[in-house]
Amino acid sequence: MKRIAGLFLAVLAASGILWAEGVLSINGAGATFPYPMYSKWFDEYHKKNANLQINYQSIGSGGGIKQVTEGTVDFGATDGPMNDDQLKAYQEKHGFGILHFPTVLGAVVPTYNITGVDATLNFTPEALAGIYLGKITKWNDPAIAAPNKGVKLPGEDIVVVHRADGSGTSYCWTDYLSKVSDEWKTKVGKGTSVNWPVGLGGKGNEGVTGTVKNTPNSIGYVELIYAESNKIPYGNVKNAGDTFVKASLTAVSAAAAGAAKDMPDDFRVSITNAPGKASYPISTFTWLLIPEKFSDAAKRDAIKGFLKWALADGQSYAESLSYAKLPKEVVAKEVKAIDKIQ
Repeated sequence: MKRIAGLFLAVLAASGILWAEGVLSINGAGATFPYPMYSKWFDEYHKKNANLQINYQSIGSGGGIKQVTEGTVDFGATDGPMNDDQLKAYQEKHGFGILHFPTVLGAVVPTYNITGVDATLNFTPEALAGIYLGKITKWNDPAIAAPNKGVKLPGEDIVVVHRADGSGTSYCWTDYLSKVSDEWKTKVGKGTSVNWPVGLGGKGNEGVTGTVKNTPNSIGYVELIYAESNKIPYGNVKNAGDTFVKASLTAVSAAAAGAAKDMPDDFRVSITNAPGKASYPISTFTWLLIPEKFSDAAKRDAIKGFLKWALADGQSYAESLSYAKLPKEVVAKEVKAIDKIQ
């Protein structure tokens, strides 16, 4: 009898039906940008589905793309969509493709720590590109001072901070700079990792936030919630409509409005430097990366169930964490795309 029971358990284990202690574990890794959102989602979903545990490592978009491609996690996450070469590499390795599912929208903000300055600064595209190219090196440079009349800026050196890891936040930031600066586009370009002309590196949104917070006269770029939760100032950015805009849910939604109507079938789209006076210019979707096929039917069904919940009930948690909800047109299209997961 014991032998029969043992054989039965072995068959279950081989088929992937036997879960550790009755709980199915699904593992993911990637972007730090949406980590506060995903952490909340996975916790709330576990409360409703006690037999499912979704584990997520906040390691940066580059790491998420790498790990899901290597097959060491069940799903990845990124704030910069995989490029054609990455999609091809995934297809060649696995024999099937990978799908992008937008989850929420967020903003990347220029955050700073300037001795003696508490004001909310205005940044032009030219100033941000100049700072990160290493051409604007003092806080009282005319390019920064001109749109900030009345603010006494020090003549101190600017300490530039950027991400040290492969990062979707960097993708959004460099995608924006590539659109507003031909010099940036030519010399540096866009990507989850680039050859930074100047600056110190910090790991994750957490690392950049901490470095800026602890380094006088520094500037960095982080996801909005990291600036707000750490109570460090962040600037307004001049948009394509020639207006200085503060990052907000309304301004991010305005940037997404145009893309929602013409969202491509693979959901890979950029909304940086979007038109309109109300649009915040450094806005982005963030995506989950889900394989098209799963050998484990239980994991496949669990991920599909979670996606349906995230696109519906899960959206209600977004705004309290400083993320914007997905446009309804995008949600409707994604719900249909879930059927592509086999």
